[in-house]
Amino acid sequence: MTRFPTLFLSHGGGPWPFMEDRRVQYAKTAAEFGRLPQLLPERPKAVLVITGHWEADAFTVSTSAHPPMVYDYYGFPEHTYHVKYAAPGQPELAAEVRALLQHAGLECREDPNQGFDHGTFVPLGLMYPNADMPIVLLSLKSSYDAAEHIKVGQAIASLRDQGILIVGSGLTYHNMRGFGRAESKPVSYDFEAYLNEAISADAARRNAMLVDWENAPSARLAHPREDHLLPLMVAAGAAGSDVGKRVFVDEVASVAMASYVFG
Repeated sequence: MTRFPTLFLSHGGGPWPFMEDRRVQYAKTAAEFGRLPQLLPERPKAVLVITGHWEADAFTVSTSAHPPMVYDYYGFPEHTYHVKYAAPGQPELAAEVRALLQHAGLECREDPNQGFDHGTFVPLGLMYPNADMPIVLLSLKSSYDAAEHIKVGQAIASLRDQGILIVGSGLTYHNMRGFGRAESKPVSYDFEAYLNEAISADAARRNAMLVDWENAPSARLAHPREDHLLPLMVAAGAAGSDVGKRVFVDEVASVAMASYVFG
């Protein structure tokens, strides 16, 4: 089995692929997400997603064989609350993820009810529109310790050699009050430049820069809360010695939204 890369994807705002005007706004992201499977050495056996929309007191893995939908957005058209993405779960992978974290000294719980939030069904739906790719979710830990999330990535890195694609789903800019404001554009590009420098460096420097992210230019203006940044820490930790590179940057709502690949 060939080693798979790890991905960090800026998944955009809400259920945008299911709204005609938003689909136009996100045309570049839609096309790039659709091409992502071409970056992979072969079709994955399953995808492990770390999404900025699920956090818990301890790292938690989804164990449902048939995950439900989670409509964790507000103020969107009624039809977007009936979107279905019926991809299967994979309890066996969930059990392996939990065992790997526990072996690394990290508490990991199970959740049989957790389903697909838009940070999951938006990018994965564009990558695998037939909903035939097994997906397991791994939560963030609500203490928001960047180094601990890198350690989680390191703990699960061996999955890359077993045909598992590890995806961190968040945003390089996530300030709800800043979207659509002209002054947010330079903030988003300044902070993304820091992230791009970090992910392009060797593993030691990359991890140090990611742990120190709060001292980056415009850091707290870009991320008042780092829930959408921490999935990058997990993807980077799982990258091991593989250097990252920017796959693409889209600009929507006056801000940069970048996605990265490691390996």
